[in-house]
Amino acid sequence: MNSLSHQLEASWLAILSDQFELPYWHQLEHFLALQQRQKKTFYPAFENIFNALNSTPFDAVKLIILGQDPYHGEGQAHGLSFSVPYDQPIPPSLKNIFKELQSDLHLPMPTHGCLQSWADQGVLLLNAVLTVEQQQAGSHAGQGWESFTDAIIASLNASRGGLVFLLWGAYAQKKGRLIDQHKHCVLCSPHPSPLSAHRGFFGSQHFSAANEYLTASNQLAIDWSIA
Repeated sequence: MNSLSHQLEASWLAILSDQFELPYWHQLEHFLALQQRQKKTFYPAFENIFNALNSTPFDAVKLIILGQDPYHGEGQAHGLSFSVPYDQPIPPSLKNIFKELQSDLHLPMPTHGCLQSWADQGVLLLNAVLTVEQQQAGSHAGQGWESFTDAIIASLNASRGGLVFLLWGAYAQKKGRLIDQHKHCVLCSPHPSPLSAHRGFFGSQHFSAANEYLTASNQLAIDWSIA
């Protein structure tokens, strides 16, 4: 397979280029190449693995929503956490995100689940693990992606200020150790999954809180509406 690094947007490539020389990265590329040779299907498509980074350049990032790993059903994952293409049904966790959005900001319920408009405004929709085998949730965990996404969070933490991090669920909150809460706004809640959303995701009002923080620090608020 072609080197993944060739797919990466220029600003991120400059920030992360040292990662591509580290042992974990070579092991990760070897793992993915082996998956291909074994004719295993994994998501998202090769050209979309870095969609989150390519949609939101380093200096454009204002807010980070951290997911766990991509959707593992056919046609669902397109490289943006929680998002699905226009033609896909809205998954349960995203449906709950939209319910909270509607409750918090009184926006109409979206009719599709594509969050590209958020990414275009500076919302980095990043999964902790960037690939997954078909119908095998968590199957590419522990292969190196976590080190790569740690480097992404650490670089944003060190080189930027006034960012908003939405950490939903225990898995995302593990990344909190990489974030200086004196420099950035960190908002935590249970995961929006149907299994846990009722434990505090609903009613968290993170969308309005994020915009209040951004405007207070002289940044443009996010237009959360999904047209």
